[in-house]
Amino acid sequence: MKGSSATRAAERFFKERRVKVHFVDLSQRPMSKGEIGRFVQKFGLEALIDTQTKAYRDSHLEYLRVTEEGLLEKIAAEPRLLKLPLVRRGNLLSVGQAEAEWKKWVSGT
Repeated sequence: MKGSSATRAAERFFKERRVKVHFVDLSQRPMSKGEIGRFVQKFGLEALIDTQTKAYRDSHLEYLRVTEEGLLEKIAAEPRLLKLPLVRRGNLLSVGQAEAEWKKWVSGT
């Protein structure tokens, strides 16, 4: 999302290394179920939720029992619940500030 400082830092990281970036603003265009499924499969749904945000507190998720499907619906409705940035480069995925991981991707190691 445009307002995310972590997302801007990821964009800057890749642009400084001349890696083409395709930015998707989740507030304008939510992730498809297939795309979010890739991240869920690799990291688990809990790892994608940013429990430190106002959106998380406002959603009262810490007090609710929500099924995985229900949580996916909440994410689709409120993308600010996600730990950003979500970065995909081909089959490589990362969640949050993962500069060490991105460096490996860019260097090819």
